[in-house]
Amino acid sequence: MASTFRHTEGLLDALADRSFERPPALVANAHVTGLGVARALAAADVPVVAVDRSPDGVAPPSTAVDFAGRVAYPLDDPDGFEADLAAVVDAVGRDIVAFGCMDEWARAFAAADVDGLRRPFSGPEPMDRVLDKESLYAAAEELDVPYPETYRLAETDPGRAAEELGFPLVVKPARKREFEEAIGTNVVEVDDEAAFETALSAARDAGVRVMAQERIDVERGEDHSVGSYVPPGGADDALALVANPAVRYPPSFGTSTLVETAERPALRDRALGVLEACGYHGISEAEFVYDADRGEFLLLDINTRPWKWIGLPVAAGLNLPLAAYASVTDLRYEPDPAADTRWIYLRDYLELQATTEGVRDRLDRETWRRLLSGAFEDRDDLTTGVYRPSDPGPAAKLLATAFADREYYCAC
Repeated sequence: MASTFRHTEGLLDALADRSFERPPALVANAHVTGLGVARALAAADVPVVAVDRSPDGVAPPSTAVDFAGRVAYPLDDPDGFEADLAAVVDAVGRDIVAFGCMDEWARAFAAADVDGLRRPFSGPEPMDRVLDKESLYAAAEELDVPYPETYRLAETDPGRAAEELGFPLVVKPARKREFEEAIGTNVVEVDDEAAFETALSAARDAGVRVMAQERIDVERGEDHSVGSYVPPGGADDALALVANPAVRYPPSFGTSTLVETAERPALRDRALGVLEACGYHGISEAEFVYDADRGEFLLLDINTRPWKWIGLPVAAGLNLPLAAYASVTDLRYEPDPAADTRWIYLRDYLELQATTEGVRDRLDRETWRRLLSGAFEDRDDLTTGVYRPSDPGPAAKLLATAFADREYYCAC
């Protein structure tokens, strides 16, 4: 277990004092997603180094994390990040395997020119074809994969786009994370021309390309995602799982808090087809919403990285991080698919039940008993985002951040 979150020099010193029998995994960032990846890799005794720009994350106290510390944040200091990455490889004394758990970290790992960095995912060009919504939707259109009506404002006059779509509409960036850092959110819903112009002005000031997109009347609880690992050989050998984020917090546009495996083979095929068309291999999550008016699932986004509920496919016998690690090392991994599985993020689930009227508890008494006793850890039909009695440090850290005066900078 990482006993402390170290400054960069302290992290390098600690790594230099340790010998590694196999390539360690470098996981960034050190929050809920990073914790899920670390636990997935620890199942095969892969040493994990968790890095971030802040000590806030819940991953470092985990028994799955061997070392944790600060590195330069790639959006603020890309050269500094690359220098820190090279220094980590040097201190370890052998190759390391990169896992980026947010878009900016994944993209920075893909672009880094660092000897000794093994990347179980595509380089920058295929990754950009997926992350950039303009090229993603172009690939979807070629494959007849439905997506929301969208106008690229670099090509279409905003006034005409607004006239075609009507209000309310959504202003969406071509590149999500840069927009989120500059504006504070990854999409902006606007109700009239004035709000539309305000959003466009903010995007221009931030130097971010944006699109105008129809506002979908989504059916709550019917979102589906395809989580997958596509190996370098292509999508025919992919490991993939379809899941339904049945409960979100906040309910309409919030983050996933209860996710269940689902049978939607058509969505699996669509997601893998788009990834193949973009030339991407690696871990990804393709997000679909259900448009009640069309009676159809629409592709919204694909994240070329692990995501918050990465523990669901792991519990379901598809350890995607371990499969990715094995692809660039001598580790052997064989999937062992399980039956139906659920993933829950208790912090948000309990908050939702306590504060939102009309929301029913989807867990029965026996499930709550298994959660509170820790018995759920002995089965593969239920897993959690942070809370695990066998690994209590992350949940204790999360409670501490909940009671702190300052805002926890990342919930992912």
